[in-house]
Amino acid sequence: MEKLQSTEQFMRLANTENVIFMFTAGWCPDCRVIDPIMPDIEEKFSDYTFVSVDRDQFIDLCIEKDIYGIPSFLGFREGEEQGRFVSRDRKTQEEIESFISKLSK
Repeated sequence: MEKLQSTEQFMRLANTENVIFMFTAGWCPDCRVIDPIMPDIEEKFSDYTFVSVDRDQFIDLCIEKDIYGIPSFLGFREGEEQGRFVSRDRKTQEEIESFISKLSK
């Protein structure tokens, strides 16, 4: 999964790609639990670009996008936010895949 390098990159990707941003942090145990399943999810939903956003590095972006719990996901298509899976709860592979499947509709 690509790592976000700048806020400008976030805006460019959100406006030009089918992208799913995964908000995470190195200290987040629930984020580490889903790390091993993310390659399978990325492969299954290959029509999306997946980008990891470090919550601590991009705290202003998180505030702007109302991301107060991690891990969280934002989906964008053609510049429009298509959905969000935002909470402090641990997420299962099934829940993440269900969220992404609903974006495709």
